[in-house]
Amino acid sequence: MIRVIFMGTPDFAVNALKALAENGDTEVVLAVTQPDKPVGRHGTLTPPDVKVCAEELGIPVFQPEKVRTPESVEFLKKYEPDLIVVAAFGQILPKEILDMPRLGCINIHASLLPKYRGAAPIQWAILNGDEEAGVTIMKMDVGLDTGDMISVRSIPIGREYTGGSLFDALSKLGAELLMDTIPSLVDGTAVFTPQDETKATKVGLIKKSMGEIDFNEDAADIDRKVRAFDPWPAAYTYLEGKILKIWKCEPVNVSEKDAKPGEIISAADMLTVSCGDGTALVITELQLEGKKRMSTPDFLRGVKIKEGDILGK
Repeated sequence: MIRVIFMGTPDFAVNALKALAENGDTEVVLAVTQPDKPVGRHGTLTPPDVKVCAEELGIPVFQPEKVRTPESVEFLKKYEPDLIVVAAFGQILPKEILDMPRLGCINIHASLLPKYRGAAPIQWAILNGDEEAGVTIMKMDVGLDTGDMISVRSIPIGREYTGGSLFDALSKLGAELLMDTIPSLVDGTAVFTPQDETKATKVGLIKKSMGEIDFNEDAADIDRKVRAFDPWPAAYTYLEGKILKIWKCEPVNVSEKDAKPGEIISAADMLTVSCGDGTALVITELQLEGKKRMSTPDFLRGVKIKEGDILGK
């Protein structure tokens, strides 16, 4: 039986934790996650998804403010892990922890390394129009997602994927790949492949302000932003000073040379908005500030918009 310490925080990590707990060859002796945080308008103290899952599974939980303190390191040593598995934990591990388990520390990273090291690789893959996304199991070192790769698995990114649905798909894929990879670590057959530094890219956190739509951009670029930022932070514009979130759309080519970026060029069954490079965006699902998310035909029955109106500030 392999003794495992699991480190993770958001729901992306939950599938991997469940897979380890349900596997007969691994015992999760401790789940390490971030402290509970205030959420929402009222600041309700809310536990991370990994904590909720671990408690349901009867796994002890440790929530250090900083896992790299001497006190935290000594606490982890007591559990004598054979392996530490990390998935979107949110803290950098010091060398003392990386060297602790005999089988090492491995990380489930939601990109095809060395591409998209760092935060939010899933959204960036959609934003950049990549044809595929995936997960990499890597042996952790002191750098940020720089360790040797052990296994990789990919899936094509179709237009049906949003940031949320691709997140869910890669979470499941990561859990499957993890369980396929652990036996090779145990029997010594794992192959550790160094990352090609010449192909390495790094991405940062997604900020709410990044969701604002610039209709000077090509409609295909805006469409990718809409999909990447669903469910958060959502792609948005403004209608008469109110935030208008765009949830579903379709980029098209048009020849409305006189239309300005952001101008409504059709307001029949669907809203068609002029964009850059002679393109347009057909909006099929949207949400006005203070209202519920709805289809464009339902929206147009309650909100008066006409050709020539302009979206944006």
